[in-house]
Amino acid sequence: QVQLVESGGGSVQAGGSLRLTCAVSGMPTTRLSMCWFRQAPGKSRDNVASVDTDGDPFYTWRVEGRFTVTKDNDKNTLNLQMNNLRPEDTAIYYCAAREGSAAWLDAEDYDYWGQGIQVTVSS
Repeated sequence: QVQLVESGGGSVQAGGSLRLTCAVSGMPTTRLSMCWFRQAPGKSRDNVASVDTDGDPFYTWRVEGRFTVTKDNDKNTLNLQMNNLRPEDTAIYYCAAREGSAAWLDAEDYDYWGQGIQVTVSS
């Protein structure tokens, strides 16, 4: 059974930084394509950044240049470094995964999900 657990969320002021980590158990990350999603109140769950099995990154234009996604196969984790945070980045952030290589998928195409973690950016 694959399990994903997010950590590292919190509250920061605009312009600050946070680093999210998704710890994976039950399957090596080398076999997983993974994605960070986020959902603000009253809004849809949207892709933020993803990696395929090779670790190649993909980003929504909303975060490109500010966020960096990396997969650490030695630690079996997915990380999201978030710099220059803005109030519009406020949301619950979710880690998702599926076995096999894929670049950018809809939420319903991911098989495994973390419980989510709150990120709040104040102006």
